[in-house]
Amino acid sequence: MKKLKIFIPVTAALLSIMMILSGCGKTNNSSSQSSVTLDKSDTALSESIDDMFSDRDFEVGYDESTATKITISDSNPDIKITEAGTYIISGTSSNGSITVDVPDTDKVQIVLNGVSVTSKTSAALYVKSADKVFVTTVKDTENTLENGGTFTAIDDNNIDGAIFSKSDITFNGEGTLTIKSPSAHAVVGKDDVKFTSGTYKLSAAKHGVDANDSIRIANAAIEITAGEDGLHSENNDDNEKGYIYIKSGTITVNAGDDGIHATTTLQIDGGTLDITAAEGLEATVIQINDGTIDIKASDDGINAAKKSTIATPAVEINGGKITIVMGAGDTDGIDANGNITINGGTIDITANSPFDYDGTGTLNAGTVIVNGSEVTTIQNQMMGGGGMGGGMPNGMKGNMMPADPNTIPDNGNGNTEGTMPQSPNGQMKERPQMPSGDGSTESGTKRQKPSADSTAEGEVKRQKPTNKSSNESTPTDAQTNTEKTSVSA
Repeated sequence: MKKLKIFIPVTAALLSIMMILSGCGKTNNSSSQSSVTLDKSDTALSESIDDMFSDRDFEVGYDESTATKITISDSNPDIKITEAGTYIISGTSSNGSITVDVPDTDKVQIVLNGVSVTSKTSAALYVKSADKVFVTTVKDTENTLENGGTFTAIDDNNIDGAIFSKSDITFNGEGTLTIKSPSAHAVVGKDDVKFTSGTYKLSAAKHGVDANDSIRIANAAIEITAGEDGLHSENNDDNEKGYIYIKSGTITVNAGDDGIHATTTLQIDGGTLDITAAEGLEATVIQINDGTIDIKASDDGINAAKKSTIATPAVEINGGKITIVMGAGDTDGIDANGNITINGGTIDITANSPFDYDGTGTLNAGTVIVNGSEVTTIQNQMMGGGGMGGGMPNGMKGNMMPADPNTIPDNGNGNTEGTMPQSPNGQMKERPQMPSGDGSTESGTKRQKPSADSTAEGEVKRQKPTNKSSNESTPTDAQTNTEKTSVSA
């Protein structure tokens, strides 16, 4: 059975022996960093992939004859759901809301059948209490849930999303749902947030999706424009929670900060991802097994930093097609405050500094292209003068990136399309000074990498916005008694 797991790379010496015996032409580059080890073995990172989604998560059908039908309007603007069941909602309200407040053992399915709801001062959809809520869009319908730009407290919860859920929430269907939040987050989930089908268009001043415990995606088509992170999973009370799992789907992100950010693990098993952001992917451990991933970034393309105590930061690539195009300046294609291991796939990086790691860089298999030329080692390259080691062809020197940060460099095949991410005000995020030939900046301060045994906060490049605590619940509905995933990381 396939598992969501932290990998444990073998030591450099053992790997060298294995490669000699197998006649492998790839080599590794090592420093004194020790192998990645788990601090705990009973985390959600060993959770079965088969348990990531329940059958009901994918169920878009409903019994219309037994469902409750509601029309929302300016004369009937506030819909309150207080009992378990299926509710089919249609209509338009310029200042209304849908609230779910049922016992934490009950499940609710909300079917959106051509709905447009704007709440001027709160969430358009507020899940105050439930075991789990399913939001289903009817085939070929257009639906919108929107906040008007301000949030006024209505209870003791800090509501800060156009959709705000204190319980597990799953989005599915065959229609389109647009979610807008001009001053905060688009979707906030205090437990797990899942997308299993349907089309979603999210725009937010802060995060597109902000979840405490996990974000899980399969099959859905998601477009996100966010001032901060596109997908963000972080539990402010427990740094062993907050992971993101992508099984399949199409995800497009244009973000002012991170495209996808997880506290613990980010695992990608498939799908098509197109990310334009300051940092493309960020987590403590990043594992890519398959998928097509295009990243345009102005800081790091892929960054493993110590945000959790569960493991040493690491990047593991086992498959997929990954293209990374970096902006000018002190930027890294793949950066790890631990190890980088490539076991397969095709990785094409256009960058001044393709790889930066504190531990080991190991290329066991796969194809790695750096600035147009295939390489057979993962060179640890800091910014500065001199050649680019094994990565640059024909003795090309450093500082090859264009002076204009809004220009995407030619990746060797004539492709110069795309622009670097901008914040909502249209300005690029500020980047560090270009270092001189000795690795120092113009002010004379050398770029310092955090040590592998630093504290979690000490190894984070930027302080991230915090989220609220989780509110887990336990399902008892016999129809779905196997769908709840036990999350402990």
